[in-house]
Amino acid sequence: MTRLTIGPFNRVEGDLEVHLEVADGRVASAEVCSPLYRGFEHLMLTRHPLDALVVVPRICGICSVAQSAAAAAALAAASGLAAPENGRLASNLILACENLADHLTHFYLYFMPDFARPAYRRRAWHAATEQRFKASSGDALREFLPARAELLRILGYLAGKWPHSLALQPGGTTRAATATEKIRLLALLRDFRGFLSSVVFADSLENVGALRRPEELAAWAKDRAGDLARFLRIADDLELAQLGRASDNFLSYGAYPQAPGAAARRPDGIRNSDSSAAPHLFARGVCWRGTQQAFDEEQISEDVAHAWLLGDTAQHPAHGETRPLLGELTDKPTAYTWCKAPRYAGQVVETGALARQMVAGQPLVRALVATTGGSVLARVVARLLEVALLVPVMENWVQALTPGEPFCQQWRRPDQASGSGLVEAARGALGHWLRIERGRIVAYQIIAPTTWNFSPRDAQQVPGALEQALVGLPVEPGESAPLSVQHVVRSFDPCMVCTVH
Repeated sequence: MTRLTIGPFNRVEGDLEVHLEVADGRVASAEVCSPLYRGFEHLMLTRHPLDALVVVPRICGICSVAQSAAAAAALAAASGLAAPENGRLASNLILACENLADHLTHFYLYFMPDFARPAYRRRAWHAATEQRFKASSGDALREFLPARAELLRILGYLAGKWPHSLALQPGGTTRAATATEKIRLLALLRDFRGFLSSVVFADSLENVGALRRPEELAAWAKDRAGDLARFLRIADDLELAQLGRASDNFLSYGAYPQAPGAAARRPDGIRNSDSSAAPHLFARGVCWRGTQQAFDEEQISEDVAHAWLLGDTAQHPAHGETRPLLGELTDKPTAYTWCKAPRYAGQVVETGALARQMVAGQPLVRALVATTGGSVLARVVARLLEVALLVPVMENWVQALTPGEPFCQQWRRPDQASGSGLVEAARGALGHWLRIERGRIVAYQIIAPTTWNFSPRDAQQVPGALEQALVGLPVEPGESAPLSVQHVVRSFDPCMVCTVH
């Protein structure tokens, strides 16, 4: 048995270390370390509740809108405030825009450059992949980066700026769109649709969203020029469907609330079940190895048995604390990370685009997971499939905006209240829990998507999702940073700066 440490990782937001025990050319066990403590939850204490809208987006410059959305939702829940219809639509558009940008940034800037590495130079596809996806110089960047910049102009119209906008509020959004701006928003989405149809998929979004089975996906990708098809051919050659399986338990808080009383209907036209009072575009729920269950917020807990944090028992985040060790980190010999271990009903769950589409019942994603489990292939396909499903819905949301009607309701500070804000960031389930006393914040806790996916072992010694997904991966003699490990890590699209807030 040999021990191998990988880190820091390039093209990952924040610091990450992975410690592997290797035996007989395979990973026997893994420990995932988040080595950076930030303390944002402590920054919130004693502040005016609305300060959360200024502070928490600074947790991350990539997913700041998602942090804003969760904070706004927690404040709204604490006061019982509901946004007007325009506010709901605009909030959905703002978050969806950031999530789309994050999905494609992951694909083009973080994930695909790994296949341009010299280690793959003997593969038939390597030369074309290097020209297309090489970090900093690949041809794809000249097409993707301008398209991404144009997409983010949507946030200029609806949120004023990106990142760290103050447009998302407990009562809706502060930036009311005019009739002229509706036309401009639709034009931006039309141009972005054109980029997706010609470059990413080489097909219409509707055709991509209609794919149902793995064999359909394989036939669709054959000889197609789009970047998703290029990835699928690489994935087939490297057998990425066999890499990176974790617990196959999936959690989604539900993405993009619909109007109260609206039927929960997926973008592909198929009805889905949603356990929440107000349905979501992508359903809220839990999927236990293919079996759908209703979501129960009370089943969430955080364990600190292997974190450099004080505490004896697992706590629900509404009652939890984040108390860093004040002495030497070696004072707690069982600890190896600053990340807590979130669990749902005591079980390890995975979150992200794959989890969202599994819970939503998307046929192709469910078929992929039924065949080989949650894998590198399944995560990437789910992410890009979500892009294809979401853009047509965003066009409908813009059409539904009604200029001249309210976008926001006035929020009034409660003297004493508590609330939670549960949203879906690009990387998955993001939750904020706050408590207000005498008009001030006295408790604030956050569980980010990467906290779920990159969690350490819990008190029962059960490894987190990534730690499970790394077991069994091949390690070639002399490899200091095995490519298979890097592919699995990046398939989760980690955001380490969010992980320990």
